[in-house]
Amino acid sequence: MADRRKKGKGTVRQRSDGRWEGRIIAFYDDNNKPKYKSVFGKSKTEVQEKLKTLMEEQVFVGGKTPSKAKSEMKFGEWIDAWFRTYAQPAIRETTKECYANYIYHHIIPSIGNTVLSELTQKALQDFYGSLKEQGRCIRTEQFGEGLSDRMVRGCHAMCRKSLEKAMEQGLINSNPAIGCKLPSKKAREMQVLTPSELKQFLMQAHYEGYYEFYLLEFATGLRRGEICGLQWKDLNLKTGELHVHRQVVAVQGGINITEPKTKASDRTIMLSPSVLGVIHNLYNQSNSQWIFPSPVKDDTPYNPQSVYRKTQQILERSGCKKVRFHDLRHTFATMALENGMDIKTLSNMIGHVSAETTLNIYSHITNEMQQNAARKIDASIGREDVHPRNEIAEALQSKVDPPKPLEYAPYKGKIRKSGTGGIYKINDHLYEGRFTPTNAYGKREPHNVYAHTPEECEILLEKMIAEVRAQIAKEKEQLSKKDL
Repeated sequence: MADRRKKGKGTVRQRSDGRWEGRIIAFYDDNNKPKYKSVFGKSKTEVQEKLKTLMEEQVFVGGKTPSKAKSEMKFGEWIDAWFRTYAQPAIRETTKECYANYIYHHIIPSIGNTVLSELTQKALQDFYGSLKEQGRCIRTEQFGEGLSDRMVRGCHAMCRKSLEKAMEQGLINSNPAIGCKLPSKKAREMQVLTPSELKQFLMQAHYEGYYEFYLLEFATGLRRGEICGLQWKDLNLKTGELHVHRQVVAVQGGINITEPKTKASDRTIMLSPSVLGVIHNLYNQSNSQWIFPSPVKDDTPYNPQSVYRKTQQILERSGCKKVRFHDLRHTFATMALENGMDIKTLSNMIGHVSAETTLNIYSHITNEMQQNAARKIDASIGREDVHPRNEIAEALQSKVDPPKPLEYAPYKGKIRKSGTGGIYKINDHLYEGRFTPTNAYGKREPHNVYAHTPEECEILLEKMIAEVRAQIAKEKEQLSKKDL
């Protein structure tokens, strides 16, 4: 049996005319199709030597014309070429933004001038340490100078993947990124709303006109982009079948409509009669193809970034703890499991690739369910007298009055006058002031200021609005002069 050539070393074969041919991939075109380059010879040995020389000269730079390899090639040049040629064609838009942030904001400015063949593990380790201490480029006053562990690990992933490809192409002998010590990988803490918080949240959402949106979220556990991407044609108003076929992704200040995250995410969900009735009433009032259209732009879906801000606003006003939008999805999954839904059904409903993924995420809940089941089994065979573990039962056993019914009135804040912008709480120590006027060219243009307190933000916002209005008036005057 002939020896099989290693991956990335090209192919060698004998042609029907008796000549030998060696071939490697020279580059990938705009459609991610490989384009090849060949060498020929009278013998296999001759072709192998020519192929080796060709691979030493070839550098896979993005575009249709590859450049020649140079011993002084910089790591920044290589990782840029790797991103545009290999990584970018195979990833989603949001992932492209994330990769580009790692590469062009952190990696290239710091170690991009290092010669590729001279890049060492120590240099990479020092680079990761500097990111952790003083790698942040923006908002250092609010978050400090160092990057998070997640960002450091992301930068390492870019270095490791690009250097692995460089090694395949024979540009380096080994990958210096392998073996680097990294910050520990910490999963984001899952938080769910309690039943009382859930009621308060929905009451506040109803007052602010977003009840249907959040009710559907708590009833289905859809991802943020998925619920924004729903159209009326995806919902069967008679049977309650809701088809998830697309998602909305926020990209560079705009939005993109893409396919769902995975194949499993393209799914069908059955709505309960009560939820379907609420959504049906919304249908009777709608004049858009989108179930949840943008409130500021016709014939476009709700922007996921706006959903995030509105969620934080409702959480604050309703007195609930601060959670991510994704934690609303966790709240649905937790309620589903606690009310008897099996793991396989839940996995299909929330669009996980497998039930194993669901088990890993919600293992703490399933453990509690198993413990409750074990106690019930013990009780049924007479081993012990077990009572359900819940707040009301425990309160009765300790002779404490059970919790009183929820008393909550929606927050009714002051309504800002039109043209005065808005102030939004980003986190506990950062507020954003936003003003989005129509500029001199007829397009809406956002302007932002940031401050530590709402009072300080209000002052900065008022000053910024005056400056922006003066600038727009000046631009309009200049345009009118040009028209004359």
